[in-house]
Amino acid sequence: MAEGFTYNIETIDMLTQAEVYGKMLVEMGHRNKNIVVLTADLMRSNKTGEFFRAFPERSFNVGIAEQNLFGVAAGLARAGKIPFVSTFAAFASMRACEQVRTDIAYNYLPVKIVATHSGLSMGTGGPTHFATEDIAIMRSFANMTVIVPADAIETARAVSASLEWPGPVYMRIGRGLEPAAYENDRYDFQVGKSVLMRDGSDVTVISCGMAVLAAIETSRSLEQEGLSVRVVNMHTIKPIDRDAIVKAARETRYIITAEEHNIIGGLGSAVAEVLAEEGLPVKLKRLGIPDEYSEIGYPEFLYNRYNLDPPSMSAAINRLREQKAF
Repeated sequence: MAEGFTYNIETIDMLTQAEVYGKMLVEMGHRNKNIVVLTADLMRSNKTGEFFRAFPERSFNVGIAEQNLFGVAAGLARAGKIPFVSTFAAFASMRACEQVRTDIAYNYLPVKIVATHSGLSMGTGGPTHFATEDIAIMRSFANMTVIVPADAIETARAVSASLEWPGPVYMRIGRGLEPAAYENDRYDFQVGKSVLMRDGSDVTVISCGMAVLAAIETSRSLEQEGLSVRVVNMHTIKPIDRDAIVKAARETRYIITAEEHNIIGGLGSAVAEVLAEEGLPVKLKRLGIPDEYSEIGYPEFLYNRYNLDPPSMSAAINRLREQKAF
């Protein structure tokens, strides 16, 4: 890893997910000459500029032309390269939807889409720049793997794992300095395998992205009230960890899902599908943006508005437990 970014929990703590992504690209770029990086005039925002400076001959800025961005990436993948492509999540999933589906996913090309500024992280940018439908869109594409890292340390693990993953990957990360959900970096990240963050026997919170830390803090708070809350970090939405969902349903009987996304088609829907297909009698509540376009405001305000902060999550859990379990 000479010349690269050797990370651990101490060195990574003050970096954003995007900054870690940019440094990982440089580290991997030194070891793998087939890696190329593409962006749509957002090198500063998505932190790919470091790779551009280190490997200008393997860097492509197509300008503000997201559809072309993914078409070019598909062509480079056809030529034997491994493209990492970055733009805002709203643009990757919607403006270039056809190119991602038809050029990349349909052809099972090893294009790694790392979409920044996901969920509600654009704050006052409003619904035009929010990405609250991207998980639903991307997980509907055959061949597409969908990953939502919880923090910077998991972003590093996920970026590394995506390089080894054979097909296309869609990874969504945030905008700012996302607080750490992990207390150390000694855990085994596997695509399609969730991480048990806290064990519990009364309720399970299955979460992804920024909601993981909120779920952990909620679990700690409710523990003081005598409630045992399991927290599962479902960092891979597709392929989803069915075993962890089934285990949670059988052992806790109450499940909350929490995601910085519309509750239609995202993590909550994926969990509900597993529960229904397995015929498991369990009380389920999905937390996230309801069937509406989000309000405009700073992320902290919006997290409270949509029950994604610890006090709101605690209240949702208590309301769910008022319902009699099957």
